[in-house]
Amino acid sequence: MLKLAFASDDRVRVNQHFGAAQAFVIYTVTPNGATVSGFGEFPEEAMDGNENKLLAKVDFLAGCDAVFVHAIGASAIKQLLAKGVQPIRVGEVDSIDELIKDVSQAMQTGGVPWIDRALAAQSRAAGPDRFAAMEAEGWEG
Repeated sequence: MLKLAFASDDRVRVNQHFGAAQAFVIYTVTPNGATVSGFGEFPEEAMDGNENKLLAKVDFLAGCDAVFVHAIGASAIKQLLAKGVQPIRVGEVDSIDELIKDVSQAMQTGGVPWIDRALAAQSRAAGPDRFAAMEAEGWEG
C-alpha cells in the first residue's frame, strides 16, 4: 500500500505548483485500486520569498510516500525528501486517475525505483512480526 498526494485544486488533475498549492488530495493506493484518504487546503500565498509557506505543506504530507506536483522548487524538494516523501513532477494535464492506475500497475510489476524503494521500506518495517503472522495463519516455508 502506498500513500500518495496530488497537488490539485479540482481533485481531477495535477495542476498546482507545490509552493503555491492551495490543495492536496491524498489517496491510499494498492495494486488493485485506490481510495481517497485525505484532503488538505491551504491559503493562497505568493510563490517567491516566503519559505515558511512550505513548512505547513511538508508537515501535512509527512507519512506520504510521494507527492505529485506540476512544478516544485529545490527547497521544497529537499524538505520533502528529508521527511521521506518523494516529489514527482508531472504535466499540468496529467489525470490523477491515470497516475493512480500507473502506480497500481507498477506496484504489481516493479521496475519504478521510487515505488520499489517505498514498498521495500514497508516490508522492512513490518520486520520479524510478519513471519509470526504468517506462521499463525498456517504458512509453511
